[in-house]
Amino acid sequence: MSRILIADDESSIRFVLKEALEGAGHEVFEAADGQEARHRLVEESFDLAFLDIRMPGVSGLDLLDELRAREPEGPLLVIMTAQNTFENAVEAMKRGAFDYLTKPFDLAQAEALVEKAERLRGLRSEVTKLRREVGGLFRGGELLVGRSAPMVETFKTIGRVAMSDASVLILGESGTGKELVARALHYHSRRREAPFVAVNMSAIPSELIEAELFGHERGAFTGALQARPGRFRDAEGGTLLLDEIGDLPLALQAKLLRVVQEREVTPVGSTKAIPIDVRILSATHYDLEKAVGEGSFREDLYFRLNVVPLRIAPLRERTEDIPMLVEHFVERFSRELGVPKHWPTEGALRLLSAHAWPGNVRELENVTKRALVLATGDLITEEDIQSATELARPRPTDWTQLVRDELATALEGPSSASDQGPYWQFVERLERVIISEALARSGGNQIQAARLLGINRNTLRRKILELEIVTHEPRSGSD
Repeated sequence: MSRILIADDESSIRFVLKEALEGAGHEVFEAADGQEARHRLVEESFDLAFLDIRMPGVSGLDLLDELRAREPEGPLLVIMTAQNTFENAVEAMKRGAFDYLTKPFDLAQAEALVEKAERLRGLRSEVTKLRREVGGLFRGGELLVGRSAPMVETFKTIGRVAMSDASVLILGESGTGKELVARALHYHSRRREAPFVAVNMSAIPSELIEAELFGHERGAFTGALQARPGRFRDAEGGTLLLDEIGDLPLALQAKLLRVVQEREVTPVGSTKAIPIDVRILSATHYDLEKAVGEGSFREDLYFRLNVVPLRIAPLRERTEDIPMLVEHFVERFSRELGVPKHWPTEGALRLLSAHAWPGNVRELENVTKRALVLATGDLITEEDIQSATELARPRPTDWTQLVRDELATALEGPSSASDQGPYWQFVERLERVIISEALARSGGNQIQAARLLGINRNTLRRKILELEIVTHEPRSGSD
């Protein structure tokens, strides 16, 4: 139940709206002009207020300005107007209105707004409670959002290890927010005033990684026109995140191990070791323990980096966080894109919660952003979600049946001793499609394509040659 104020100089509007909302179980009060509304909102406590844009004494927009300046986290305010103009709508939302209603409006719209406001207050209450429970492990602009058990455990681990200099290995699928966790560890450490530097191992050509990390002298190699300090020295006194550490070539792992052990770097082209004071965090979506067993990752380096393991749960394991995440994204993108805040219906949230989210929070972020822009009404509906993503659409092709049909045709056709045979024909066709698609998605970057496919870069190169796939290599330095 909500405590609601209706401020309008038209008694008929107040009467009809009050009857509807009281019938829904809410406690409703009235104000006949702006002065009375101002007095009641300042002196009494309300959850939500409907304010007419034109009232004697004080206009709804002026009252909105006053109340937001006085109490930013005060009651949610809905502006009502009989003039459905672009200027009115834009002005109301710019000044911080919760929403905007055009007269005459359907009473169901008002009731839906009250429900939406109650849901928003509930989410904010949960956020406040969680912030208190985990010791204020939040700051504006870099929110770690969640109230599920896995996220609470993540917050607790951050709180326990942030003040130490222990190396932390952040594990999680792509899109789970590993860099956000690394930034939270830095922000809550004694190094917070020093730099936070993140470097993605998979985005740097293998022949340049050593110089990128440890620096280089002028003339150390072709193109080294001036000396560079490297990422370790860039992060001096602060924190260095080695993102996608699983992509670090084996040959460079020994050099990184020495840096971690000795706490000094030797720039390429120099013989002088330079001491460093840097906290090292690592992140990966790979199973490094498995990589150690397979010989593709050094065991000694793994133990040096994995002093404190911190696993980030995929979104499918914490679907109860989806409403809070959506609220966060709506708030953020409405500011960034300059669009009204549209909140999801229960049906839209059910649709979002039913999805497997292979792209995790990053995928949800993109879907929410599209739905917010594409929403045609006051709320984000199931239709808006379906328009923004492929979530609820049926798969256009039954893959198993397609293979069976193609194979039946191949087996029934003529063959000769020189034919390669259906098995190898299908394998080659499938490999060609998979590799070509990965190269297209990575802009021709073979390191990125190999990572997308989960195979070794040398294996990818061999397959490209065997299958005679035409590649378009990116320019030097491109991701």
